[in-house]
Amino acid sequence: MNDSSWGAPPQAGYWGPSDQGPVQGAGPAGPAYDAHYAQQTRPMPIVPDVPEHGGDQDDDQGTARLSGPLFRDEPFHDHPVRDEPYRDPSPSAQPYAAVPQNPEPMPDAPQPAQSQPPQKKSAGRDLGAAIGVGVGLGVVIIASLFVVKAVFVGVIAVAVVVGLWELTSRLQERKGIKAPLVPLAIGGAAMVVAGYARGAEGAWVAMALTALAVLVWRMTEPPEGYLKDVTAGLFAAFYVPFLATFVAMMLAADDGAWRVLVFLILTVVSDTGAYAVGWRFGKKKLAPRISPGKTREGLVGAVAFAMAAGALCVQFLIDDGTWWQGLLLGLVVAISATLGDLGESMIKRDLGIKDMGTLLPGHGGIMDRLDSLLPTAPVVWLLLVIFVGSG
Repeated sequence: MNDSSWGAPPQAGYWGPSDQGPVQGAGPAGPAYDAHYAQQTRPMPIVPDVPEHGGDQDDDQGTARLSGPLFRDEPFHDHPVRDEPYRDPSPSAQPYAAVPQNPEPMPDAPQPAQSQPPQKKSAGRDLGAAIGVGVGLGVVIIASLFVVKAVFVGVIAVAVVVGLWELTSRLQERKGIKAPLVPLAIGGAAMVVAGYARGAEGAWVAMALTALAVLVWRMTEPPEGYLKDVTAGLFAAFYVPFLATFVAMMLAADDGAWRVLVFLILTVVSDTGAYAVGWRFGKKKLAPRISPGKTREGLVGAVAFAMAAGALCVQFLIDDGTWWQGLLLGLVVAISATLGDLGESMIKRDLGIKDMGTLLPGHGGIMDRLDSLLPTAPVVWLLLVIFVGSG
């Protein structure tokens, strides 16, 4: 094969077209050479950026120029359009230095995080409904308390029965514990009436008879689960009606209506102070594993509010009472109310529920309102008996 054949390697030192056109024996024109002769070609020189037209270099001299986004050599053949890149005649070839028609869009640059407005603290309940229900209950209590004492005893008994129903229902739903409701409801109402009529002795007798009734009533069912059912029944009898009986015992005194009113005011004020101060300033958790919403600052608020209210109430509402007795009473009420709230929170957390019921909009159930009152009742009854007598 002679040197004039098409596949002959290019002459050493050859670069660029001549005045006579394509040179015999040169490789294919264009920027890409046959891979067979890749090692015999000279490397592309580094070419400085020049404008596409009108530069100092002459396009006819075969120098490289900028065309589109990539550098390329000028073709070695006569092409109808000089600025159009060389195209391989093979069907599968792609245009040299072709720019994609629909390039993928660049991802948007991350935007700086916009500052969010501070979120307002939420009470977690419908405050409008809670206030409305609270005012309604207050009117019923005050009216029954100062009109006829026996009517208020009936209010206590109804609250006890509803509270027992809520507690036993949640125990059965969440734990499968069937505490007998019928003897509990009858015995609970009897405890309240006995405490008002016969004092502490009547309350204890009614409690003992209620416990016996629970043991016997459960015997009518299969023995499986007997121990846990009667244990839960005895706990419910002590927790709800027996503690509520001390309210009826306070009512039995000559100034019983005022004693009960002081008891209710101090408990409500304690809860309100804990909520207000804790919501506004609370940072340090009081018992996060039991009630994450309660804070130490809230407890301080409960104590301060209850002591101030206690000094005023005992001084002006209780016969022979003095302000310092009210300070001590308020301190003890704040502690007992907080412990009572934590105690029921512990029960609800064990049961996996938020509220004991849905009877009172904005409050939950009756038991959710009795949680602070029940353990506080015997404390207030005892301290008032010590301070001013049984009446």
